[in-house]
Amino acid sequence: MIENKWLSEYVTEEVDSKERQFINEVLNDYWICCISRETSILGRKEVLTGKAKFGILGDGKEVAQVAMARAFKKGDFRSGYYRDQTFVMALGLCELEDYFAQLYADTENDPFSAGRQMNAHFSSKLVEKDGSWTTHKELYNISADISSTGGQMARALGLALASKRYRENETLKNSTRFSNQGNEVVFCTIGDASTSEGVFWETVNAAGVMQVPLAISVWDDGYGISVPTEKQTTKGNISEVLEGFRLNDEGKGIDIYVCKGWDYPSLCEMYEKGIKKVRATHIPALFHVRELTQPQGHSTSGSHERYKDQARLSFEKEYDCIVKMREWIIDNELATEAQLDEIQVKAKNTVREAKNRAWNNFYEPVLTEIKWLTNCAEQLLQLFPQNENLKTIHQSIRNTINPNLSELVHFARNLAYETKDSDDNTVLALNEWIAIKMQTGKQRYGTHLYSNSPRSALKVPVVAPAYAPDAPVYNGYEIINKFFDLKLEQYPELYAFGEDVGKIGDVNQGFMNMQAKYGEDRVFDAGIREWTIIGQAIGMAMRGLRPIAEMQYLDYLIYGLTPLSDDLATLRWRSAGIQQAPAIIRTRGHRLEGIWHAGSPMSMMLGSLRGIYLLTPRNFVQAAGMYNTMLQSDDPAIIVECLNSYRHKEKLPHNLNEITVPLGVPEILRKGSDLTLVTYGSLVSIADEAVTQLARHGISVELIDVQTLLPFDLEYIIVESLKKTNKVLFCDEDVPGGATAYMMREVLEVQKGYQYLDCPPQTLTATAHRPPYGSDGDYFSKPNREDIFETVWNMMHESDPGKWGKRYN
Repeated sequence: MIENKWLSEYVTEEVDSKERQFINEVLNDYWICCISRETSILGRKEVLTGKAKFGILGDGKEVAQVAMARAFKKGDFRSGYYRDQTFVMALGLCELEDYFAQLYADTENDPFSAGRQMNAHFSSKLVEKDGSWTTHKELYNISADISSTGGQMARALGLALASKRYRENETLKNSTRFSNQGNEVVFCTIGDASTSEGVFWETVNAAGVMQVPLAISVWDDGYGISVPTEKQTTKGNISEVLEGFRLNDEGKGIDIYVCKGWDYPSLCEMYEKGIKKVRATHIPALFHVRELTQPQGHSTSGSHERYKDQARLSFEKEYDCIVKMREWIIDNELATEAQLDEIQVKAKNTVREAKNRAWNNFYEPVLTEIKWLTNCAEQLLQLFPQNENLKTIHQSIRNTINPNLSELVHFARNLAYETKDSDDNTVLALNEWIAIKMQTGKQRYGTHLYSNSPRSALKVPVVAPAYAPDAPVYNGYEIINKFFDLKLEQYPELYAFGEDVGKIGDVNQGFMNMQAKYGEDRVFDAGIREWTIIGQAIGMAMRGLRPIAEMQYLDYLIYGLTPLSDDLATLRWRSAGIQQAPAIIRTRGHRLEGIWHAGSPMSMMLGSLRGIYLLTPRNFVQAAGMYNTMLQSDDPAIIVECLNSYRHKEKLPHNLNEITVPLGVPEILRKGSDLTLVTYGSLVSIADEAVTQLARHGISVELIDVQTLLPFDLEYIIVESLKKTNKVLFCDEDVPGGATAYMMREVLEVQKGYQYLDCPPQTLTATAHRPPYGSDGDYFSKPNREDIFETVWNMMHESDPGKWGKRYN
């Protein structure tokens, strides 16, 4: 709680202890509401004075949030949006200095994201520095916020599903740091306008189907930025529209509660009653909090007076929740006007003092750097008195108001340009300062994209497959089915789910018979709702479970791309390493039939999913090794199985349960000396056929399977091959300029492979259009054996026309 010991002096000695406690709690809530309002007011001023870039504000929602906080217990989770500052202050998770530190993007003192997120985006520590989990059931837990409206919904569903699974799992429910027998409630908050988002409806529907302890609070202030509710929601009332979801006599559906956001006692009663039921029954509930206000507008980017008429502005002034709470306190003789006036004055002073401390904490180190750089510039002017550019830069440093570190580095680098030919000690010191600050920036903002803990996927020991002389041969789907059976038995925290995963064991039988063996709780079906399937995986993984969530086809991953990109891929980074979600997303792609069953949109994933490993096994022994690697790690991954390999024959290694595949380590499948051919996935077998044919014509090709696109060739294996062959062809089924261009950059630019070429590098890809239906469509739209043969031949011809005959057109 925000410090409030002095409040007790307002309670008279005549009341009994129970009433005294009640009055103290009420006054404490009022104090927090006043504190929160002042942070919004002063936060806006800090933006207007240039000390902060942008502010998002939670004013107008204070009273509802202190009431909600009363029902929040240790072990519970919040999955909210960016107006919940009162709530986290009431729980003691956000001190006033923390709020302003985040507003200033203070990398040293923002405890929620180390300066990576704008203000009012909260998180709590779920992971220690060594990668071990904190004890969630003993903490108030806040999953890291994202700005994309509605994006918190899918994750909230997964967090709530974890409670249900912990309650049901006899092995886990009494022996885990993550849950107290599944008694945790997930509090999800959302602005009323964002209920227009599809993910809101998908989540409400899924929660009602699965019956998970999800408590959704809708903050309804009548607008979505400037657009009124009537233009957002049918009937202008989200709870009325949701009546069809209301719990029926058969116990199916959700509970719905409605309350006015300025009615403090009713809000307290609603949350106490409603959350108690959610906790006990796991029946989800929606709390529609109406007649809220937003007295300073949507954000610091504009005024609400531009779009609200006078009648609405008058209503917001009269029904401001803090004003109405004050009236209720006075009417019920819990405190006098003078006492409440004093609380407001003390709140304002307390916030101002905290703001000043936060600014000093943030800016005093910068002042030291300003002083040093100004002195350096003056010394340079003495060395180069005729340099007019140095004079201009020096004056700019002196004239800049409240410069941040990046501005100082900007000035310093330009000083260095003007003095680059000098070896004077001042110049050397300047360049050393720049190098240190550039490293500082990299450390502040470039860390935690992936795990660096002892459980990092890159640190998992490699175990190669081992085969008996008489190793049995199985179809690919049978190999992966045997593997999943071993893992479900080994890990009680492992869950698998998705469309058709449960009863029939997925469309390609990878989980065949697993539901019958391990139960519907461990291997289960999900509706056709890709967004929330990903959300289930994120939330479950954040709470210590190990989900394998299936996207039935890679083409459908786009329906789940938003939570993958905005939430899962950024989670560790945006929380500066205090949160993680080692979810595994299983899907299948590449060659099959038709536009939406034969996709390889790798460039889409490479461009949007940094923070998630992208693994592309060519067969199912390799796939098993990749799953095993990820299950031993604390990183998330997408594993793309080959659609046309489920019935290809493979030998079964006798150590299937132990094998692992190292990430970022390509495998050289065939040695060669004339050309390096780089590919992955389904094209590996096709390329292998082409290489065999090329060998009959005297061309020796080194065939390399990259195995993983993220990470890509960390050991520079491909450039070592290129040093030998001096020619390289990148081949895949993505669009032109897609993943092949990515691989080319990695090898030629990052690995400096350009210097070893004796002919232009080539890419061979699918066509720009989607793959048509049928075998002819596949042949003429994706690389085939003949395409590879002719491309390699033409590259050899270009290198030595006399030896390799005519070119294929």
